[in-house]
Amino acid sequence: MQRKLHNLTKCPLLISKYLFFVFLISFLVVSCSDENAKIDRFALVNRHNVRVNAFDSLSSLTVGNGAFAFAVDATGLQTFQEIYENGICLGTMSEWGWHSFPNTEGYLREEAFNYYKVEGREIPYAVQPKEEGRKKAASDYFRVNPHRLQLAGIGFEFRDGVKPEQISAISQELNLWEGTIRSEFQVKNDIYRVETCCHPSRDLIGVSFKTENKGEQVDGINIRFPFPTGGHVDGAANWNNIDGHFSEIVEKEPQSAVFRHTIDSTTYFLKINWTGNAELVQKQPHYFAIKPENLHDFSFSFEFSPDNNFAASKDVASIQSESENSWKDYWESGGIVDFSETTDPRAVELERRVILSQYLIRAQEAGHYPPQETGLTFNSWYGKFHLEMHWWHAAHWTYWNHPELLEKSLDYYFKILGKAKHKAVLQGYEGVRWPKMTDNAGNDSPSNVGEFLIWQQPHIIYFAEQLYQSHPDEATLERYLPLIQSTADFMADFARWDEENKRFILGPPLIPAQESLEKEKTFNPPFELAYWHWGLTTAQSWLNRLNLPSNQEWQNVIDNLSLLPQKDGLYLAAESAPDSYENEDYYSDHPMILGTFGILPQTLPLDTGIMSQTFDYIERHWNWDRTWGWDYPMAAMCATRLGKPEQAIDLLLKDVLKNTYLPNGHNYQGERLRIYLPGNGGLLTAVAMMCAGFEGNATKNPGFPEDWKVKWENIDPLF
Repeated sequence: MQRKLHNLTKCPLLISKYLFFVFLISFLVVSCSDENAKIDRFALVNRHNVRVNAFDSLSSLTVGNGAFAFAVDATGLQTFQEIYENGICLGTMSEWGWHSFPNTEGYLREEAFNYYKVEGREIPYAVQPKEEGRKKAASDYFRVNPHRLQLAGIGFEFRDGVKPEQISAISQELNLWEGTIRSEFQVKNDIYRVETCCHPSRDLIGVSFKTENKGEQVDGINIRFPFPTGGHVDGAANWNNIDGHFSEIVEKEPQSAVFRHTIDSTTYFLKINWTGNAELVQKQPHYFAIKPENLHDFSFSFEFSPDNNFAASKDVASIQSESENSWKDYWESGGIVDFSETTDPRAVELERRVILSQYLIRAQEAGHYPPQETGLTFNSWYGKFHLEMHWWHAAHWTYWNHPELLEKSLDYYFKILGKAKHKAVLQGYEGVRWPKMTDNAGNDSPSNVGEFLIWQQPHIIYFAEQLYQSHPDEATLERYLPLIQSTADFMADFARWDEENKRFILGPPLIPAQESLEKEKTFNPPFELAYWHWGLTTAQSWLNRLNLPSNQEWQNVIDNLSLLPQKDGLYLAAESAPDSYENEDYYSDHPMILGTFGILPQTLPLDTGIMSQTFDYIERHWNWDRTWGWDYPMAAMCATRLGKPEQAIDLLLKDVLKNTYLPNGHNYQGERLRIYLPGNGGLLTAVAMMCAGFEGNATKNPGFPEDWKVKWENIDPLF
């Protein structure tokens, strides 16, 4: 209730009724810098529409609905895939699209296990051995499989082998308010205009196509089905492999066709509808073309499905109308922030990053499963998602008042509950141990790092608490209590009793979120200690809300958990790393100490004076060139909690390679990882805190310097 009251100030009829209460909290929660000046959301969003005027491998644009996405080149389709292969690939991906190469050797997951002794028992972890042999082969197989699919390539079929350099007068715009890409280009004397949009709830793309003059350079559209690569980071499409998969037309009508693509045991379908008369031909294996008689006003739609069970067809006008309505509702219903009255030149760039991040996250990461680091654009880590990154992808949803989009992906935890329980039992723990690098089925991927991370464990408690703050009712409590209880049971059991010092410790073996620390000796990293304390304390509060008795095992860990390790007035990367600021490996990678009082509120006996000194030291001495896209928002959140707004904005916009935001809004990390959506999600969470603050905060716009004039609406404070 308290988190929502600031919205009452937007309604004049309620001001008098709640005047006294509003006065009391006026410094806690302020909806915008001028409460009477409602933000012109349409103008704000549209001033950041993305424009492209050339074939640029880092400037592909995307339409999508959060569970399915389609990326296009400057033609509005996927005509020149090869140009973008080493940039932002032209993906056609759905959250259900996965494939596994046949397990012809009969590998078993336990063949990848190494055993580590903990409290007198041998605990298995799936690792990546270096030595050649069956163990390594089994590990490699389960790391690669399953992998996400590039479903198909849909592009223009040009006559006479038109090359990109023969295409001129390119003018392309992504209309963010409508979720539509409008593309115009010229080949010789012909001008072509294309509109591309995505249905809000189906894996369905609508395309309208018009041309002036004769339109003789375009023969139609082509459809190509690729073989998967099984690659670590790539477009997931081997266009040259014609063996090992089968593409065929299974239904054909005068204005529609259904294709079936089979790869090993994976089969899926594509249905295409078009206007007017057209010829459908197969040019090569896996390569088809639709050649309409009239290209002057031609439209078509295509939809993917894991089975040949398509809903009723929709014309392109209907698809576009539904897309526009969906995006309009998204922009009008959630949080928004306007920096236009700020004179600091960085404000324009920050506003652009925020708006484009809101678009990209909604288009690519609002489905029923946690997203991979590269969303639905191209494969990274074989297309698998990382549960510790789920926080960065999704925590912003409730703070920007879209809790329904967070809730969708939380269904996944119920789906894999059995496998998470099996993992805990296998290792001899109570409760459930959530996987790290995983897939839709919740399988673990062998890793010498990921298997030893633990900071994904409390995420479900954090997410559930967010939803409770949005919907503080008994139904929310009862729905998520089983997940919270089983998670807390594992967390309490994972903490080991240190008899000598009469306390609970975390690890080893353990790799903290600052992954440069060694798993065999690391114990008591500060962020994990704080998250354990916060998570168990929050789990206990859920029992109390339902009038259930407190859990004494949880409380014992809460009361006796190790304190945050420190040395010489600075918090350490881990108690086992007293040389945290002397070993270069330790002051590189994620500066996760800052997450202890950035991601999390004050928990455990945290000394804000020591944290302030630690923050200042890290800001000056950290190896920022070796950080990642979400580290800058995390540091900005810590600065905000510490009352350092100048440093918050400096860190959020820090001029380092991995904090680059491309013209299309993607967070660029380098040649290997050209987009990184945890950076976009982290940016949104940080900006929410910098605007609305956090529980207990008494400062207006606490993350921004006083000379920044920031207006915002419908954003909630963080915990």
